[in-house]
Amino acid sequence: MAITASSAVGTGPASQSATIGIQDFLKILTAQLNNQDPLKPVDNQEFVAQIAQFATLEQSRQLNEKIEGLLSVQSSMQAIGLLGKLIDVNQNGATLSGRVTAVDVASGTPLLTINTNFGFQSNINLSQISNIR
Repeated sequence: MAITASSAVGTGPASQSATIGIQDFLKILTAQLNNQDPLKPVDNQEFVAQIAQFATLEQSRQLNEKIEGLLSVQSSMQAIGLLGKLIDVNQNGATLSGRVTAVDVASGTPLLTINTNFGFQSNINLSQISNIR
């Protein structure tokens, strides 16, 4: 039995419930030991390889979580750096110009509020910015 990246590491809320934890892995390993053929025991090196593979996958999952957190912080810092700046925004095919007056971080995503000639426009994503002056 081998644990592969596709079965152990997910990419989102739906797959997080399918992620195998260390307790689940130990249960599987114990069941495998209990049910092995005594005349043909599984090689110890195979068990060590499985444990090492699981440890590597767990470290990769933790690293991915930390990188996602860093990216969230970086985009928030970028948004904060835009406060008071004049920007051009592509919104529904039209270009709006305005000064950034507020930054709101919703679900880890920074959303800008700009003051335009037509009033305040809010919920502007960083990806909508076409020009910063």
